[in-house]
Amino acid sequence: MSLEQIMASLDLSDLQLWLAVIGLLILIAVAILNFKFARARRKAREAAISSLGDLREPSFGGFADAGVERVEPSFSGDSTSVNVPSPKHSIDPRIDCVITLRFDEPISGAEILDEVSLWTDLDGQLGARCICEGLNADLDDSEDWQELHQDASYSELQLAIQLASRRGPIGVLELSDFYSRAQALAETLGSQIDMPSVNTMLEDAKALDAMAAESDIQLSINVLFDEKISWSTLQAIMIHRGFKLAHNGRRFDFFDNGQLLFNSADLEPSSPVMQLTLLLEVPLVDHHQRPFERMLNEGIEIAQSSHGRLVDDNGINLTEAAVISIRQHLDGLYANLEKSGVAAGSSTANRLFS
Repeated sequence: MSLEQIMASLDLSDLQLWLAVIGLLILIAVAILNFKFARARRKAREAAISSLGDLREPSFGGFADAGVERVEPSFSGDSTSVNVPSPKHSIDPRIDCVITLRFDEPISGAEILDEVSLWTDLDGQLGARCICEGLNADLDDSEDWQELHQDASYSELQLAIQLASRRGPIGVLELSDFYSRAQALAETLGSQIDMPSVNTMLEDAKALDAMAAESDIQLSINVLFDEKISWSTLQAIMIHRGFKLAHNGRRFDFFDNGQLLFNSADLEPSSPVMQLTLLLEVPLVDHHQRPFERMLNEGIEIAQSSHGRLVDDNGINLTEAAVISIRQHLDGLYANLEKSGVAAGSSTANRLFS
């Protein structure tokens, strides 16, 4: 069939035909460029990983945030240094951007982990916490998302990145990079992919960060001594009250069943102490543990045993009215955290306020 006959059968003008041809050529060129770009990017990542050797291992459980100056909770009450493994976290849509990959046929965990290992943060782009979970196809009626294992098979995969932390909301570049990597993974594994809108996630990240900023409260109680006391005397008093000397040798921690409830501010062991400050990270401790009441009680006991008094940050004696005001403020804070789905002391709260 001649070109004129094709145009006549399709009822196309010369202009329409040439526009269609140009459009087809553009699509072919874009497809070729995308293929070359994806191949080059993959080779670059593999070369970078090869050059790094064993210095970095891919991980999709908990990640430790760097650069946070606040005292974070630890999970050991011993005064000697103990290496505590990072806790494993689960995906939580309340604080995570979640992307889902669905496979037509179950795929092995080993194959998924081989691809995910390329996500090692070679250049600092994925600074936020990432988590990867799957639906185990080997278990009948499995509806629970679980950590990936090489010897299992999975029918679906969830990839998540945390939207906010104490460092602020996730940025557009970091989130876009996460989306790009998820899309590349879906293409490699031949899966369908469900992704939320980038703009929606960025707005959610800002709202989450604003809520966290309002709730990120650190309470303090100050014990002002009538006279300076030696470090050894203070240490004896604190140990007697059930505190543990922290790993840095400058702070005292108060635990309950292995969980840090509150701690002192850092002190200088080589100098006499005039004031002791007890600190409570409100969103990190379950309010059912009554952490403020217990910290207040410890402050009173320490003051009575060492000739001191409780004062506010301005050195004014702490009054009953001030304590009542603090309690009321705490009740509202705990209620707001519960309403936001981030209960104080929960795993979600510990991730968000880190």
